[in-house]
Amino acid sequence: MTQTTQYGRQPRPETDERYFNRELSWIEFNARVLEMGLDENIPVLERLRYLCIVANNFDEFFMVRVAGLKRQVRKQAGVSGPDGIKVREQLREISRRVHELIRITYECLHERIFPAMAKAGIVVRGPDDWDSEHSSYVAQLFREQFLPVLTPVRCRSDEPIPYAGNMRLSAAFLLTPRKDTEFIGTDGDEAADAERIALVQIPPALPRIIYIPDKTSTTTVSFIEDAIIQHAEALFPGFTVSEHLVFRVTRDADFSVDEERDEDFVQAMEQVLEHRQFSNPVRLSISGRSERLRALLTAALDVHEEEVYEIPQPLDLKAIMDLADIEGFDDYRFEPWPVSESPAFDAEESPFESVRRGDVLLSHPYESFSPVVRMVREAADDEKVLAIKMTLYRTSGSSPIVKALTHAAERGKQVTALVELKARFDEGQNIEWAERLERAGVIVVYGVARLKVHAKAMLIVRRETEGIRRYVHLGTGNYNEKTATLYGDLGLFTCNDEIAYEVGQFFNALTGYSAIPTFTRLQMAPFTLKQRILQLIQREAIRARSEGGGRIVAKMNSLADTEVIDALYDASRAGVEIKLNVRGICMLVPGVKGMSENIQVVSIVDRYLEHARIFYFNNGGNAEVYLSSADWMARNLERRVELLFPVENTVLRAQILRMLEFHLSDNTNAFELHSDGSYTRRQASGSDERINAQTELYRMARNARSSVDAASPSVLPVRRKPPVRSS
Repeated sequence: MTQTTQYGRQPRPETDERYFNRELSWIEFNARVLEMGLDENIPVLERLRYLCIVANNFDEFFMVRVAGLKRQVRKQAGVSGPDGIKVREQLREISRRVHELIRITYECLHERIFPAMAKAGIVVRGPDDWDSEHSSYVAQLFREQFLPVLTPVRCRSDEPIPYAGNMRLSAAFLLTPRKDTEFIGTDGDEAADAERIALVQIPPALPRIIYIPDKTSTTTVSFIEDAIIQHAEALFPGFTVSEHLVFRVTRDADFSVDEERDEDFVQAMEQVLEHRQFSNPVRLSISGRSERLRALLTAALDVHEEEVYEIPQPLDLKAIMDLADIEGFDDYRFEPWPVSESPAFDAEESPFESVRRGDVLLSHPYESFSPVVRMVREAADDEKVLAIKMTLYRTSGSSPIVKALTHAAERGKQVTALVELKARFDEGQNIEWAERLERAGVIVVYGVARLKVHAKAMLIVRRETEGIRRYVHLGTGNYNEKTATLYGDLGLFTCNDEIAYEVGQFFNALTGYSAIPTFTRLQMAPFTLKQRILQLIQREAIRARSEGGGRIVAKMNSLADTEVIDALYDASRAGVEIKLNVRGICMLVPGVKGMSENIQVVSIVDRYLEHARIFYFNNGGNAEVYLSSADWMARNLERRVELLFPVENTVLRAQILRMLEFHLSDNTNAFELHSDGSYTRRQASGSDERINAQTELYRMARNARSSVDAASPSVLPVRRKPPVRSS
């Protein structure tokens, strides 16, 4: 029998009992990630990584979601969402819970992670722990590399804080002048002996982590802010530093671009990025013990007490994630899982030949993303290829796909790239890629007005002996070879004529003038996708009421669309068995008699980020399986361009169903949601088989590759002796 350990509870004030609150549900996802950081059965550097992920997630949460709630307060809006919790009440509960989780994070970091790292040979030292040789090295480093770059800026208590941009780490100093010293730029109304305040922004170009030579065999590290504070008086000749703080301001980053500026949309987007740096503060994080500097910063930034987060060093944990990847400490990370090459693709033949033989499913990161990159690269040089069309939402900084598209355009191919400039926090990089593509002759379309293009689609048009053939790749994840090694996603290659035709219509609708296309195989948000999902759920409910049975299995990142949730409640009341694997936000309340007793919700947190969207409907035994770029959230179904596509190959469908069952039966890193908002972590007990979904998917990929390798030996066996004849 599987045991469960309760972790976290989502508070539920007087609200609509049908829904959990969206923001509080997201916070509880981060509580589950934090639980992994607390798990001493996990290697210590992986635990550090989990803590850094929590910190990074909260940064984005405050910049976007909390900022949005604060704007509603300024507009005097009373109710935020379908759960009915008032906006101010949400902000109070967010502050309380995040403060609690941040406290647990840093207690874990200082009391568990850093000591365990020290035992492994990675010692994090503050100035109080430096010996004379450490101090001498840091002093030299400061003089030679840091001091020339740093810029101290004086500041007055009655003026705005200068240069405190969004997410920029800074140090504040309270300075006392030494006697009989003349100063430059002293204000006439300042007494000669008055205390001064100065700020020093810590440049992101400088390394956050300092590696200090140590006479022992340990790897000794400190942080740049320690060096700056220790030698701050070199920045302020004639002054003594009496108090100091390290701080960081989180600002509102949830700005909309002017959708009417078609002619200079890129410039409009760049202005949004500039505005983020000095928009309204939503959080002040500080490290240090200066009440006067704290009061100054709080007043100057106009933040309330619940918006101030006192945090031990180091602030901004995501910046120290490099420690999780430090060389020479592989024993303190997860055992590496080599990526398998898909057995459907042969290095000796064209990927077009492989896809012509039949549909191909790629399971990332267990199977390599290289077939996607290879197909674009070969298409660029293939004389038979006439056109390439792709959506680009989040690409890597050195994207081989973007380079291949550039090369294809330079070779005279018709290349179209739909680059979504509104991909939050990737806007700058997408602008850079879009401009490079345009210079190469690519037709670049900058998204769609008032909608984000989140669909993942590629179309390659090729002239073959039989005529024009279209090759398609559709996926649940981005065309990003780096995240394809970190995120659990699925991609489908096909040259099915009907699907390929509809993908062509999809691109034409986005790049030109078109009525809303009518598809039979694909479903497209924000037009038909949501309606189709509701129809599929309702079909199961109708069958269950007339015939009994019925089953829905759905895997997604988040579930927050109330119409979809209500349809699931109705199906549950009809007797449909509903199994949901929802990694993050889940507003659905499971296990309530008369409403959702037939619904189970499980969330998996493991070494890879669960990112695939998979939907299974039993359909009276004629099962249907779909993949999608869309979660069941209003933003995906109503305010984004998304695609839902069927998996019709019976072998691939069976493969996906195996994957779903592994996710549902995981008793290692799965957390089950209950009707009170608490999650319990499943644990195998006694003689129960230990099931880890990601381990099983890794084994599936390895076994598939191994079976092909065994059937096709790379070296022919040679007989060295004649066979023994039977007498």
